[in-house]
Amino acid sequence: MADMEHPDRIFLRDHVVSAEIGAFQSERGCQQRLRFNVIVDLRHSVSGADDHVDAVLSYDVLTQAVATALADQRYNLVETLAERIAAEVLAHPRAARIEVTVEKLDRGPGALGVSITRDAARVGATGTPMAARVLVWLAPAPEAGSQAIPRQGDAAMIVPDAPGLPLPQGGCPRRIALLALDQAAWALAGRMGLEVAATRTELDAAIHAGRPVVWAPARLAADAPEAGLTPAQLGFWLARRLEALRIDFALPPETCLPALPDGVEAPVGRITV
Repeated sequence: MADMEHPDRIFLRDHVVSAEIGAFQSERGCQQRLRFNVIVDLRHSVSGADDHVDAVLSYDVLTQAVATALADQRYNLVETLAERIAAEVLAHPRAARIEVTVEKLDRGPGALGVSITRDAARVGATGTPMAARVLVWLAPAPEAGSQAIPRQGDAAMIVPDAPGLPLPQGGCPRRIALLALDQAAWALAGRMGLEVAATRTELDAAIHAGRPVVWAPARLAADAPEAGLTPAQLGFWLARRLEALRIDFALPPETCLPALPDGVEAPVGRITV
């Protein structure tokens, strides 16, 4: 546990967003600048994170809390907005305490606002469902500009295949095979013009941004034998972890879909490449 008298903290400072807010008639129908400062006391010290991004509270949680709160409704009061932001962040298990400051920058000669400190939410967290899909790529690498390549706005997590890639002998065969898939991920991402994501934090950030990425599975799946090892098995496992809306398979013509394991709830489709 972190020392609660001197906890480790992360913060978001001077984050400025324009939004419609305010109780006065003059504030309706127009945007004004809001400045957000958020400080979060962490439940556990970052010293045990071992430089692993998935072991800490991501800064994206703070910016996403602001975005989620603003998207939820139009606010009359910055106090209500601050409470919503606090609730969104405190819903994360690594957050122990939060200070939220919201300031209006366009209502007078200076900044006008409120600061609140909370160690428990006083309103419910809205949360934003992460509308992801998993795309298992079992086709040849596409040509640049191919319509099969996911575009911005499509939160597709692409699982690569590594057909025919020779693997070194010895060591842990599972880890070696997963590392081969990591290599395939970098190669496929290069052909598609996409980024590679290896951690849950990177995957979540891509989903929130509606940005397709190619998943390098070794880091998440190496210590999870239940994830399987084939791209199809890994794809189904990832879809369950992400609560994906659907699973698609990119396949050559006349190739059948892989057998579906028990318990698959998301719709499964195919893309012929």
